[in-house]
Amino acid sequence: MSTAHAGRRQGRPWRWLPLAPATLLLVLFLAGPIAYCVWIAFTNTQLTGSSSSDFVGLANFRRAFADENFRNAVRLTLVFTFVSSIVGQNTLGLALAGLMRAASRPVRTLTGALVIAAWVLPEIVAAFLLYAFFRREGTLNAILDWLQLPSQNWLYTLPILAVSFANVWRGTAFSMLIYSAALSEIPKDITEAAQVDGASGVRRLWHITLPMIRRSIGTNLMLNTLSTLSVFGLIWAMTRGGPGNRSQTLPVFMYDQAFQKSLIGYGTAVALLLLLVGSLFSLVYLRLMRVEV
Repeated sequence: MSTAHAGRRQGRPWRWLPLAPATLLLVLFLAGPIAYCVWIAFTNTQLTGSSSSDFVGLANFRRAFADENFRNAVRLTLVFTFVSSIVGQNTLGLALAGLMRAASRPVRTLTGALVIAAWVLPEIVAAFLLYAFFRREGTLNAILDWLQLPSQNWLYTLPILAVSFANVWRGTAFSMLIYSAALSEIPKDITEAAQVDGASGVRRLWHITLPMIRRSIGTNLMLNTLSTLSVFGLIWAMTRGGPGNRSQTLPVFMYDQAFQKSLIGYGTAVALLLLLVGSLFSLVYLRLMRVEV
């Protein structure tokens, strides 16, 4: 028995051999670049000018917290994430999933096709479509003029709300698909019994539907929040973070510092702070998902 046990222990290292190529690739193309970025964040590396790269410790992080433009980017990132992801995509996706569940098959097919079409569009194409919609001579103002309502330059007066709406329009399909799958798993006899007992639609939603899809809500919020925090192309194509810095979220601010102003070290430090913000959101959602109903 002991000889067989010893043989099994000697053979165990070979069980990890098939995982070696994947582990090596992860180290080379994921862990390696991340470690290099962490190192760069503690240096004064620049794209132009001095070719030397000196270790400066926490100087880049202290500079970020003392920079009003960075604090403005943090505020706008939180507004953009809250409006377009936590409220916009999440709420609209749940509403569409609920309405499609009660609608006829042709309506479900048409609605699903229209919503998913916005999702599968390349980000840059969606950005130019929404730019054409919100610009001073765009579709929205043409509709308002036809209705004899006041129009304005939305990308100048309300830029952060304009890009937030664009992100809602483009990303709601993901939430809709997740909630459609979650709602289909709710037993019909439970909702029918509540309806027979006289529970209104709001009470059924609050006391039955939402608790039963709680984990799907948490998963959707976490994935949507993380993807929204990293949105760059949509904002850059529509406003370039302007006018001024009124739509300059953290990814846009990071790009401006690292590649427009050539401050790679400072820009990388901002990227690590953005990663920290995303990690905090993930921890909150994971904590909420572990709470039992």
